[in-house]
Amino acid sequence: MDLKKKRWFILGASLLINLCIGSGYAWSVYAGPLIKTFGWSAAATALTFTISNAISPVCMITGGKIQDKFGPKWVIFAGGILFGGGIIVSGFTKSLTWLYISYGIFTGLGMGLVYSCTIANTVKFFPDKRGLVAGLATAGYGFGPVLLAPISQSLIAAYGVLYTFKVLGIAYLVVILAGSQFIMKAPAGYKPEGWEPPALTATSAVTGKDKTWNQMLADPLFYLLLIMLTIGATSGLMIISQASPIAQEVVGVSAQQAAFAVSLVAIANMAGRITWGAVSDKIGRYNALPIMYLVLAAAMFSLTIVSAGSFALFLVTAMLVGFCFGGFMGVFPALTADCFGAKNNGVNYGIMFSGFALGGYIGPVMAATIKAGNGGDYTNAFLIAAAMSICGIAVTFIVRKMSKKAMENSAL
Repeated sequence: MDLKKKRWFILGASLLINLCIGSGYAWSVYAGPLIKTFGWSAAATALTFTISNAISPVCMITGGKIQDKFGPKWVIFAGGILFGGGIIVSGFTKSLTWLYISYGIFTGLGMGLVYSCTIANTVKFFPDKRGLVAGLATAGYGFGPVLLAPISQSLIAAYGVLYTFKVLGIAYLVVILAGSQFIMKAPAGYKPEGWEPPALTATSAVTGKDKTWNQMLADPLFYLLLIMLTIGATSGLMIISQASPIAQEVVGVSAQQAAFAVSLVAIANMAGRITWGAVSDKIGRYNALPIMYLVLAAAMFSLTIVSAGSFALFLVTAMLVGFCFGGFMGVFPALTADCFGAKNNGVNYGIMFSGFALGGYIGPVMAATIKAGNGGDYTNAFLIAAAMSICGIAVTFIVRKMSKKAMENSAL
């Protein structure tokens, strides 16, 4: 089988692996049963998820650097042992400290190592479809909680949370370790037969230059892109983290209806990764991004008029936020490779992903703080997020102008 066909099997294995590590975002399914079993406080239990998310981006940088040198297969293998093993060991939990180490540290390490390799390596195999493939690869990660949360819930109801950790951990371990054996390192400068890179333009975002992480950090373009990703992540993670309480407290629906809304937002998130990735391949990243920011701004503004009984409006606007958030997560791995080259994209995107971590802090904390200070009203948080999205449009045009000027200078 030639490499042009084999790369699709590599993409399939990466999707399956990402589906497993994406289950880490089904944490809310485990939190309640753990609190009930051990009598811990909600805040202390939630710290487990915070630890996992704080460690994961750091390991993306480390994992990206290792896989850029030695290839992704064994980095994914090691990450699978950490992720699956961490969840198995969580099944023997007797204290919060144990859970912080097993689920918080071990799974966080595993997620960061695996994700950095599956995304960066797959993008290198598809220079002709970077946006679409980055969207597909990240969609596997986003779909994890949609598929695996109900499975986890059923197992917990039947056998308890600790037994569920053990069973799922073994399953994840087997799938990731087996899937890693189908992963191969993308050849340097790989181009599929019969395809030639398009001509460089200001709207394509492609510079054609490979930069190391320190060269990327010396480029002002990196900081503008980091701001753009942070803006996109802020609104998305604000709604993803608060969708259930907003639906219950503002719209006045039941917990079951709120859970349904959360599932729809997750599906929209997954769809956005694929759709916007493909669209950005067709019309250019710098043409797609302003549209995404505009839709996001309109959706966040629309949330300010959501009130009791307007569940349909809430669903539509929350899904639009999820759809655009997924788009940013799908487009930015490809955009990072476009701007700073595919060769070092493992490390470079790991560093760029810190914008996601910043958004993950700003969005939820801003929503919670404003809600607490305004009698349960989220309106000002939504307005700030909408204004940030408008600023994202302006930053995109600045970046486009910088790209155009750089290409004009290089042509002299």
